[in-house]
Amino acid sequence: MALNVLSLFFLLFTFHLPSCFSGQSSSMESVPDLQNTMYAAVDGYPCVRLLNLSGSIGCSNPGRDKVVAPIVRFENVDKLAEPSAILVSLDEFPTLFTRISDDSSIASKVGGVLVEPRIDLQNNLKGFSPDQKFPQAQFAPYYNTSYEWNPIGSGIMWKSYGFPVFLLTESGSKTLQEFVAKNEDKKKAYTSKVAEFDLVMQTVKSGTHDSESCLKEATCLPLGGYSVWSSLPPINISSLQQPKPILLTVASMDSASFFRDKSLGADSPISGLIALLAAVDALSYVDGLGDLSKQLVFAVFTGEAWGYLGSRRFLEELDMHSDAVRGLNHTLIETVIEIGSVGKGLSQGVKNFFAHTEGDSSATNQTLVALKRAQESLPSENIKIASASASNPGIPPSSLMTFLEKNPSISGLVLEDFDSAFVNKFYHSHLDDLSNVNSSAVVAAASLIARTLYMLASEIEDVQDSTLASINVNASLVKQLMGCLLDCDPGLSCELVKKYISPMSSCPSHYVGVILDEPSSTPFTGYINDVPRFIWNFLSDRTSIPRENNISGCQQGCKGRDEVCIKAEADGKGVCVLSTTRYVPAYSTRLKFESGVWNVLPPNSSDKMGVADPIWTESNWNSIGIRVYTVQNASYDRLVLLGGITLTIFAYLAIATARAILSKAMKRD
Repeated sequence: MALNVLSLFFLLFTFHLPSCFSGQSSSMESVPDLQNTMYAAVDGYPCVRLLNLSGSIGCSNPGRDKVVAPIVRFENVDKLAEPSAILVSLDEFPTLFTRISDDSSIASKVGGVLVEPRIDLQNNLKGFSPDQKFPQAQFAPYYNTSYEWNPIGSGIMWKSYGFPVFLLTESGSKTLQEFVAKNEDKKKAYTSKVAEFDLVMQTVKSGTHDSESCLKEATCLPLGGYSVWSSLPPINISSLQQPKPILLTVASMDSASFFRDKSLGADSPISGLIALLAAVDALSYVDGLGDLSKQLVFAVFTGEAWGYLGSRRFLEELDMHSDAVRGLNHTLIETVIEIGSVGKGLSQGVKNFFAHTEGDSSATNQTLVALKRAQESLPSENIKIASASASNPGIPPSSLMTFLEKNPSISGLVLEDFDSAFVNKFYHSHLDDLSNVNSSAVVAAASLIARTLYMLASEIEDVQDSTLASINVNASLVKQLMGCLLDCDPGLSCELVKKYISPMSSCPSHYVGVILDEPSSTPFTGYINDVPRFIWNFLSDRTSIPRENNISGCQQGCKGRDEVCIKAEADGKGVCVLSTTRYVPAYSTRLKFESGVWNVLPPNSSDKMGVADPIWTESNWNSIGIRVYTVQNASYDRLVLLGGITLTIFAYLAIATARAILSKAMKRD
């Protein structure tokens, strides 16, 4: 009897076994095939761990290992019984993090967060800015740091989270939805859908929880990169003539976001960068710039979102008279004009801009007069420009703050698309993308700046209208730059960018990045991000004087001291041109690279910004990723184990009984 039961069990098992795999046997031919069947990789943008002198911000796995947690939707967050991966829509994302900050019981049950993207969500959201209400208030040159330039700022990007957070890409969201739907069709009570997060930060593994300790242990790198400056026309460094006063026009090339690689910053600050590049292009076609009374210089800083790294290092290099700023003297800088956020200046057909100034110097008043005249010279553009409200505490967060801290008497102006508060409701958010800006507003801002600079540099009280009318911004170039710098299609694979460089990625990101090696005025291009390399080539080209009989390229280098090689990445040959265009390292002025190690310098009490500098670093990591798969519940595993033990005992008893019966039968015989 017992033997019959065992035989029946064996037959059922052997019949069922091939049926389990028959549907997959034709598709699984190797271990990778098996892994692809079991696991689904999900694409996403991570929130990573950043550190400063006092601690850390951002996200990381809590320990040395990957995090595996069941996937639960946000609406079920109150029912959590164990740490879970919370799947949350983008519009509910701020609410979730507000609850996490306010309720420690919820925070303890968050194993990770997966944020679903939403297309065209900007029109439905009142706003989302993870930055502070007064970004980088500690660097302001005035005392009212409680003022709210960014009223909707939540500040969540400045907090530290002991769990991984990813913004899913469109393809990643589709993969996850297909995975969930497929498993819903095969839903079994004893299985659960889990996400596996690989966001292990080296600083967490090594226990280095601030910038100074992680730099010593080499588990992090300083935030930074390379700024670019250029003069129009080129500066003749060997000339014995008295150098001209400098009109310095600046913009920023870096933004910030809760998610590291999703920092587009379309309005803030890339619209200003595009306006600067378009203004340089317009002025490059004007004859006689070398005869003007003042020298035009353009600077594009990086690291401004993280303690004004670019502008502070630029002034430090000027003080040291380094090769990076050869040809410049900070005592000659007469006026600083900054192009800030200008992409949202269009309202009901009118392009509105505001001039933010500090102090009431004659040079500042001349700049305002020139701006007004530039506006009047563009009657068909329907542009309105006004001075910012006198009730503002001072200039908004901007690179000009650095120059004012260095020299409070310097003349400065910031052109913005807002008066008393940001009109960009997605400031330092990944939602500040191409759909958040208007190209005609950028063209208008570039036109204002180009004509204003010409009037200020010429020092002629009444510049002829015909001369100003000849300074025209190329609207097609502006649209092309927006497509290249603010979208993945065509992104950095656009013809304009590929004319100069060979980009490492098609999708642009304006996160500052990290300094990979010893800072230099002639850095290895492999250590420079795509965007600054493009800007360097573009400005070198637009501000250059071509070399005569230049047909051989520059594989062997350029002969003249003031010559640079452009387009070398694109065609392998390059062209030597006469241009005063330089890279300037951008990193904290309180860091020094010595013998392959970054050292933190003590604060200098006379340098207010240096004292306030948090010294930002980014944690190292080995790999980052997410995958999802189905696992059996532990209770079911225990049930299977108990069933196996029971079956073993039953089989043992059956065999023992069968032996006894057989033994008795044999004795009778």
